[in-house]
Amino acid sequence: MKLSSKIHLYSSVLMAAILIVMNLSVYYVFSKMTVDSQLEQAEAEDSRISREMAKAAETIPASDLLRSYVPLDGKIQLLGPDESYSSTSVTSSGEDMDDLKLPYDTQKQVKVVEYDNIRYTMVSLPIIWRDGVVVNIQVARSLAATMETLQVLRIVLVAVTAIALVPVILSTRILGRLIVQPITALIRTMREIRQSGRFRRIELKEKSKDELVEMGAAFNDMITLLESNHARQEQFVSNASHELKTPLTIIESYASLLKRRGLDRPELFMESVEAIHSEAVRMKEMTEQLLLLARNQDQWQVEMEQVDLVALSESSARAFRDAYNRTVEVEADGEVLGWTDSRRLKQLLFILLDNARKYSDEHIVIQVGRKPSEVYIRVIDRGIGIAKEELEHVFDRFYRVDEARTRRGGGAGLGLSLAKDIAEAISASIELDSLPGVGTTATIRLQASK
Repeated sequence: MKLSSKIHLYSSVLMAAILIVMNLSVYYVFSKMTVDSQLEQAEAEDSRISREMAKAAETIPASDLLRSYVPLDGKIQLLGPDESYSSTSVTSSGEDMDDLKLPYDTQKQVKVVEYDNIRYTMVSLPIIWRDGVVVNIQVARSLAATMETLQVLRIVLVAVTAIALVPVILSTRILGRLIVQPITALIRTMREIRQSGRFRRIELKEKSKDELVEMGAAFNDMITLLESNHARQEQFVSNASHELKTPLTIIESYASLLKRRGLDRPELFMESVEAIHSEAVRMKEMTEQLLLLARNQDQWQVEMEQVDLVALSESSARAFRDAYNRTVEVEADGEVLGWTDSRRLKQLLFILLDNARKYSDEHIVIQVGRKPSEVYIRVIDRGIGIAKEELEHVFDRFYRVDEARTRRGGGAGLGLSLAKDIAEAISASIELDSLPGVGTTATIRLQASK
């Protein structure tokens, strides 16, 4: 069963049940109040009759006395403790209604009884008769008029219920459609996306702010994010293919050259081997960076601890000096402790140092310092710098400010992107400030030691 049908069915059944319960309650309360009122009136009237009959019993025969007080639509009778009074009864219609009576009792009785499919109010009052015997004066009054009134009430309530259900059924059907319409649009859009392979969005009613519109807005936001990620993924694959294609082409070219002439010309052999080795190393570095970039942050295996940032910076600078024969100075005012992963931070620092090495020929400076709420490490170079409009893109994967310059430096545009991911993994942030012709400052901001 469809959701709209379920909403329509459940809402209609619920409203019908509520209307039926309400109408039954109204009918029950009204009928009880009406019958109780009839009983009270009958009891009051029959009490008056019993008093008057007790006074007149000495002078007027019982049959005449009963005939003078018989109700218009009922019966009156005397009922004694034995058979001597059992036949003393009078009916308004003259019919035989001897079976319409209550058992003899010395206590007052007020009841509703049914006789010949007609309900009657029965009042039985004990009085002392002229011969000193306690008898019951029993008066029966028909409730036919009251039952007719209740029958009319039943018909009215049933008609009102039926009429009221018509707009209820229509409104629940409309409500079901209103609720299901955005869901149907969502399903239709998802099917179109699956069939066409292209991202689509749901048209939303801006005036409405209900949960269904919020659901559609959330779906559109998700599609926007997926579309963006898909575009980035396609761009990433395209760039990765391009970057890998170049060294592979170089390797293939030199291998073909070696195959043709390498054994005859030693200098060509050494040039080819060196080029193949260089491109293989670059491919290895690029592959390692791609593998790191493909990891989620929860796969980085970060171990947070207290780290002496000055000692870590000096160790990194020393290793960098030995590897590249470059001057790297460390500036710090006293001990600076941070809360981070020392292994990942050192990896991040090496990426920034390597970036500074590629684009500057002068010495590199590492500054370590503390602020009231954080600690920082700055890597400063006096190189060619980066234009302001390029700074917001330098952390994008495969983004290169200068194609020729990057090729000469051996980069593929992955270093700073990897640096950003490492910084996020160790709960740090990284910023770049640069001026063309002046140099670049890369700042790593970390949590101070706990």
